[in-house]
Amino acid sequence: MANEILIVDDNPDIRNILNELISDLGYRTRLAANYQQALSEIDKKLPDVAVLDVKLSNTENNEGLKLLDHIKNKNKDIPVIIISGHANIEMAVDSLRLGAFEFIQKPFDKNRLTNFINRAIENYNLKKENKSLNEKLFNSFEIIGKSKNITNLKDQISHLALSDSRIFITGPIGSGKELVARKIHLISNRKNKPFVIINGALLNSEKYEKELFGEEFADGSIIYGALEKASGGILLIDEVTEIPLETQSKILRVLIDQKFKRINGKHDINVNVRIICSTNKDLLYEIQVGNFREDLFHRLNVFNIKLEPLNKRINDIPLLVDYFMDKLSEIYNIKKIEIKDFNFLLNYDWPGNVRELRNLVERIIILSPGQNQDKINDIIKESLSKSSSHEFNISENLSFTLREARENFEREYLTSQLKKFSGNISKTAKFVGMERSALHRKLKILGIKEFN
Repeated sequence: MANEILIVDDNPDIRNILNELISDLGYRTRLAANYQQALSEIDKKLPDVAVLDVKLSNTENNEGLKLLDHIKNKNKDIPVIIISGHANIEMAVDSLRLGAFEFIQKPFDKNRLTNFINRAIENYNLKKENKSLNEKLFNSFEIIGKSKNITNLKDQISHLALSDSRIFITGPIGSGKELVARKIHLISNRKNKPFVIINGALLNSEKYEKELFGEEFADGSIIYGALEKASGGILLIDEVTEIPLETQSKILRVLIDQKFKRINGKHDINVNVRIICSTNKDLLYEIQVGNFREDLFHRLNVFNIKLEPLNKRINDIPLLVDYFMDKLSEIYNIKKIEIKDFNFLLNYDWPGNVRELRNLVERIIILSPGQNQDKINDIIKESLSKSSSHEFNISENLSFTLREARENFEREYLTSQLKKFSGNISKTAKFVGMERSALHRKLKILGIKEFN
């Protein structure tokens, strides 16, 4: 189906010229003659590209820039071309700052405008295709492992997916919290409804409520929030502990009343959303220090799914490597590479967890398309050595409890000493001042694989 372009201009002659020009390029068009018509068209269905005149009336207001902002709030990937017969440098700068794809002055050169439109369509289609591929790729990944944590996790998913109960997923960065939420959605009764993600750690503190609840404007336009976008489906609130306390209290009220109002709204919106939350932080500690509401925690934590760090389930590493080799070799159309020496992988601490392992496998596939084991080992050692040098520093460990920080240090320290003594337990124990049997126990507790 041909791409659709929205043309907004109060001059009927310009609208007709643009309509004819764009139709001749093979694209479908929709037309609007003023601000209200344009709002109606945008809210009815977003176009693939918009061509907006800045001034749509005799007032001093630059209504085209308001429409640009409205479109970008709905979908930042939609290219918007701004045209104006009253152009100045300030207006051009403002439009580009708000996210305009291009700015062109009237009377415009048809060839130049045609070039802009073709490039805008190309840009939109490429982003749409990449987004679709990433979605398919993410959804195609499976949860791999035979450790007790992963076995229990799969069992939890199969049972919890069939209910509508709220779920709290906890686990370190890169452990697969989003993947678990997506798997629940894919086998749930809501699988044909939206799966929407809002990331508390990435939002400007002033935008939390707007992103969650949406906003209404005096001119009748609406920005829909995540709760409405996910209607009938699942809303994943990632890094929920980053949301300010004031907004947390409003989320609690939504969970209790099952309704909310948009910002500046007068009417209640009923909620039909299953909420899943995730965090990489220690929730009980966050509650204790006053960063997270205990009453909200109990509302959200009907069921808890805990993902362990990769260094506590090292038996899963060979399975994950083999799985990622299969998937990524197929994606890159490269013959599958076999890793014969797992020694370094099994004794590395994996601060980035499964995500870091997947990135390493992808790096190996790209940089070593052959079966040269020396080259593969060099890539592994170089990649993980760079990560190891940053493994334990104060800024990274401030988010841990004292016990977790101490364990991280002990794990990194003992792993380094074992490597220094080539895995010799007796020499390592003597150097670190421990009995041999005590060192064996400590390595087992910390999940460090002994090697020769």
